Amino acid sequence: MAYKHWSLDDLPWDQIDPHLVDLDTLQIIKAAALVEYNAGDYGAYLENVFAGDAIFIDAVQTWVKEEVQHGAALGKWAGIVDPAFRLEEAFALFRQHYRVNINATQSLRGSRCGELVARCMVETGTSSYYTAIADRAACPVLKRICQHIAADEHRHYKLFYDHLKRYLAQDRLGRFSRLRIALGRIAETEDDELAYAFWAANSAHQPYDQGTAIRAYSRRAYSFYQRRHVERGVAMIFKACGFNGQSWIFKGASRIAWWMLDRRVKRLAQAAA
Repeated sequence: MAYKHWSLDDLPWDQIDPHLVDLDTLQIIKAAALVEYNAGDYGAYLENVFAGDAIFIDAVQTWVKEEVQHGAALGKWAGIVDPAFRLEEAFALFRQHYRVNINATQSLRGSRCGELVARCMVETGTSSYYTAIADRAACPVLKRICQHIAADEHRHYKLFYDHLKRYLAQDRLGRFSRLRIALGRIAETEDDELAYAFWAANSAHQPYDQGTAIRAYSRRAYSFYQRRHVERGVAMIFKACGFNGQSWIFKGASRIAWWMLDRRVKRLAQAAA
């Protein structure tokens, strides 16, 4: 039986109750909508990097459609909760300040294999993130949207991981080289993309400051994570890098990752207070 993707028409928009939504949740959803809605540029970049690989490019085109739909769903939800929010206007402002280099013909990660490792990291982060939001969401419509998106992102991880295995046969990128790329991509989660998205969606009336914006975003977003979300994410990272997800190294890495995230959340909360 062929897979049938969900659509915006499947969601009970009339059941949204703004009183069930706190401001922090609303603000990170607005920012997430802009990032997801921007998938077209990432698709163009990947099509250039993987030129000649018709199988992969066909998969990327489907991936782009699903990612843009994520942004549309989140943006519509946010617009119902806060009628002052208009997705297209916020997205236009976001793109004035942040653009992906769609003209690149070589991967920023050094190889196609490295690019696929980086894509696996993005899908690891998003699948864990939307699962964490869904687990805490008081609004049942937001919960359903995030559950749909988390399932999509996990499926996208598998997509990129399957192509990663195909390219490993020719690129021969070792486990530690993959780990280096993975950690580098994870570090980029606090770059201008999320900062500009949060600013354009929530505080465009104020001058943009990268540090202020990323702290505001991170304080809200990281607080949704529970230990199980972090452990699941670390397991996906280990898999993409070729390490044993059941080893003592994995258990130690999971504990360290959770400790670092918990410490970061507490420091951000203290700074905000």
